[in-house]
Amino acid sequence: MQRKSLEGMQCAIARSLERVGEWWSMLILRDAFYGLTRFDEFQQSLGIAPNMLSRRLSGLVESGLLVRRPYQDRPVRYEYVLTPAGEDFRPVLIALLAWGNRHFAPEGVSTQLTDVHTGRDVEPVMVDAHTGEPLSRGRHVLQAGPAANERMRARIELSRQRRERRGDDK
Repeated sequence: MQRKSLEGMQCAIARSLERVGEWWSMLILRDAFYGLTRFDEFQQSLGIAPNMLSRRLSGLVESGLLVRRPYQDRPVRYEYVLTPAGEDFRPVLIALLAWGNRHFAPEGVSTQLTDVHTGRDVEPVMVDAHTGEPLSRGRHVLQAGPAANERMRARIELSRQRRERRGDDK
């Protein structure tokens, strides 16, 4: 069954999921952050079928998250390297790692973020780049942007009304 495309939705989350929402894509990006670049490296790391890996790599290249470039002439072989947009996905993977460690690692943490200078474990948080304040539900809310259509404005207004009823804005 063909899934519905999220590309036309006026939502940055939906549009992002259109590019990386399939789990193989996120795992390929994870491995690219670990430094893997070659088809056989990804295949060995993930245990993914070659045809599936080829489709996912092509999709990530088409979405602008990876660039495909030759590293050998005879025969021609390619490597897949993160683009600036792909590099910008790193905080998303780190947030997903921290969330997974907190909620879905009953056997204990298998991968953690560590400060290379101090050797200490890091607990990532999202902060406002302007103030340095950690993002919090009570202080930071989603608002309709200048390009928001009526459906998006209605969704955000409903969210505002529900927050107000619950007293979340205080």
